[in-house]
Amino acid sequence: MKHILFIVTSTDKTGTGKHPAGYEFSEIADPYYEFINKKYTVDFASIIGGKPPFVGYDSSQKVNKTFIESNGFKRLNFSHKLSYIDITAYDAIFFPGGLGLMTDMVDNPLVKKIIKEAYENGKIIGAVCHGPAALLNVKLTDGSNLLKGKKINSFTKAEEEEDKHTLGDVIPFMLDEELIKQGAIFSHTKPFESYVAIDGNIVTGQNPASASNVALKMIDLITA
Repeated sequence: MKHILFIVTSTDKTGTGKHPAGYEFSEIADPYYEFINKKYTVDFASIIGGKPPFVGYDSSQKVNKTFIESNGFKRLNFSHKLSYIDITAYDAIFFPGGLGLMTDMVDNPLVKKIIKEAYENGKIIGAVCHGPAALLNVKLTDGSNLLKGKKINSFTKAEEEEDKHTLGDVIPFMLDEELIKQGAIFSHTKPFESYVAIDGNIVTGQNPASASNVALKMIDLITA
């Protein structure tokens, strides 16, 4: 049996405007069922443990409604504190998006350590939408930046602008621009269409529409 760890933000406010933040609901719900349908075990960890905040719940979306009524959602609301996790127990780690992550994972030393160890041990690393913010500032054993020369994508500046996510007030930086600054080879498609980039054991998706496909690509790599 394969084991996946979802690493989730604990931050509920973002920007100088103190806008509601957290994980994007569908970016956990959709991938969760892709993994569960393949009989994978999914565990949840967050920066401080306990009940992570979320945004974007839509009861008209069947998968959202199914997940919020599920045992998986109950377990998510008792998430492990990340510092208690033994990453060697997992085949893959996954970072769902949400604006909260742009605050509590960009420079978190434990997040950087976990990503470094997962990458260097050949574990699959997935991230979607704002989730790739967790991949920033990861230094590998040889001193190089994880992102240098990697094919990566994320939520784009065009999508931030459509969502009226203004710099400072809502978001601390433009994620696509920061990924490029750190050496990523950034690619994308039209706003809010599904798009996934794969580079070795790293899988990144552009937006909420990409979340299921990130999980499916991760499954392909795990079973390869």
